[in-house]
Amino acid sequence: MTAGITWEEPFCGEGNNCFRIGTDAQGNAYIAVAGQEEHHLTDSRDALRTLIRDIKAGKADHLL
Repeated sequence: MTAGITWEEPFCGEGNNCFRIGTDAQGNAYIAVAGQEEHHLTDSRDALRTLIRDIKAGKADHLL
């Protein structure tokens, strides 16, 4: 795993799409495909929180 990042348990949607969300002590948030955490995207916790809220609100349904 990537040093300094605390990863949550994988979240798996329908099919085999599993993602992991992580955070670090500096306030950064990370998202990665489960098993490929070394290739993560990084942003602030606020940005990740907004992304999750928007997904839950259906704002990304057109991408599915």
